[in-house]
Amino acid sequence: MKYIIRITILFLCVQLSAQNIPWSENLLTTPEKSNYQKTSTYAEVMSFINTIQSKSDLVHLEYMATSLEGKGIPVVVMANPKVSTPEEAKASGKPVMYIQGNIHSGEVEGKEILQQMMRDILLGDKKHLLKNQIIVFAPIYNSDSNDKMEAGRRPSQEDSPIEVGIRANSQGLDLNRDGIKMEGLETQGLIQNVLLKWDPEMLVDLHTTNGTWHGYGVTYAPSYHYAGEQAPYDFTWNTMLPSIVKSIDENYGVKLGPYGGYSLRQGWPAKAIYTYNHHPRYIVNQMGLRNKVGILSEAFAHDRFYKRMNGTYGFVAEILEFTNKNGRKMAEINAKATEDAIANVKQNAGKVEKGVRFKKVALEEKFTLRTYDYTAYENEAGETKHSRSGRIIEIPNVENYSKFEAQVSSTLPRGYFLPKSMKDIVDHLEKQGVEVVQLKKSKRATGDVFTANVLKNAQRKFEGHYMATLEGEFTSKTKTFKKGDYWIDMAQPLSNLIFYMLEPQSDDGLVTWNFFDAYFKVQGIDKKPVNYPVFKYYKLK
Repeated sequence: MKYIIRITILFLCVQLSAQNIPWSENLLTTPEKSNYQKTSTYAEVMSFINTIQSKSDLVHLEYMATSLEGKGIPVVVMANPKVSTPEEAKASGKPVMYIQGNIHSGEVEGKEILQQMMRDILLGDKKHLLKNQIIVFAPIYNSDSNDKMEAGRRPSQEDSPIEVGIRANSQGLDLNRDGIKMEGLETQGLIQNVLLKWDPEMLVDLHTTNGTWHGYGVTYAPSYHYAGEQAPYDFTWNTMLPSIVKSIDENYGVKLGPYGGYSLRQGWPAKAIYTYNHHPRYIVNQMGLRNKVGILSEAFAHDRFYKRMNGTYGFVAEILEFTNKNGRKMAEINAKATEDAIANVKQNAGKVEKGVRFKKVALEEKFTLRTYDYTAYENEAGETKHSRSGRIIEIPNVENYSKFEAQVSSTLPRGYFLPKSMKDIVDHLEKQGVEVVQLKKSKRATGDVFTANVLKNAQRKFEGHYMATLEGEFTSKTKTFKKGDYWIDMAQPLSNLIFYMLEPQSDDGLVTWNFFDAYFKVQGIDKKPVNYPVFKYYKLK
């Protein structure tokens, strides 16, 4: 018995000793080495990854794309045992979980904590996170703009760190508005070489807010349910996130709350918070249309850098603790969502309508908002103004505008046909992962053609585009499509995304992003009605 006790004590001492072994200096991140005054350059991130790779046989490094300025965008795949290909990952039976940082290069917490998390998973006290899952990190997604650092770029972060990179990529694009049009080299790499290649069950996108004075260390949002299947959203919102709200508070002392801002123009105390838009141009939202889990993480901008890192680290750590326990269940829910989407097409094409344009509304349940308090005062002009205090309060019965209801709906088709002249549209759909068949013989189908009367373009540019909307109506028609034309059978996994991209009245589809502008102008829409060249069918003849 004494022998067993001595062996047990020796084992515990070895464990404690191992945990207290200091890291070598090249395993410290730039913020840790600079007292949180600096953030990592691209070269420093790559040096850190290479150091990790030299010390662990559980890591595989590849690149999702090469940036415009020639930087490889690293993707770190961690698994026990090591996997180097999607085929090996699939054969393991373990779900893949993907997390990315630095989509906006001024929002640096994700980039830094993913390095720390790599260190702790591969060499530290979080090795258990590889027991039931494969973890994929892209710490420096917007690689080019990361190094274009200047002071004063993020005033709400109060010069902590002192210098950060810029928001847009080197093509001048906001990569978090690029999910549908896919103009960014980074976006193409993400969709082609991460989402389609590794097929992760979850995507987490790490950000920092732009200044709302709520009282949370981190705020979150799911992939909003509007035109996709509801089950992945329900699991994320009702099960996963509530669990993490509790565990991050217990384990990291971080308060977690729903993403959204309020307006003092509505008076004080706040009556409602409002989330961002539902559009699948945002990559988190697009995950819902792909029948997967998406999570937005937004660190509280006004905290000091080290606190923002602690909050983001805690959120990621607790997400991965949850997925390590529940990842297979998540994969089952996602797979069932895909089956349901396909079954809906097969059983209900031509019978049901789905939303294509949405408005933001409040959730049924109100919640208690944690926020900094404000004091009302009257200025010399007699106007009521508000001054923020340093005290955090809780406001009960606050509405949360993070639900979306359809304003315009369209009938769900069995599929679509495009003329062979639309090869550029087909190429784009295939880049998104859509299965398209080029006809080898004629097919005849009954369905609807959309006749457009007006093409409206926005007066101001957004992301290089004058966003477009079509006005018109559907009419029933039977059409024959010939050899060389394109056929999309909607009974495939991305049916919800296809529907949202191809419906002519969609608020974030290919029409919106000007993919069909040239066609309509050549056809003379300014003088006469023009048929939309994508035909939606309900039955094949």
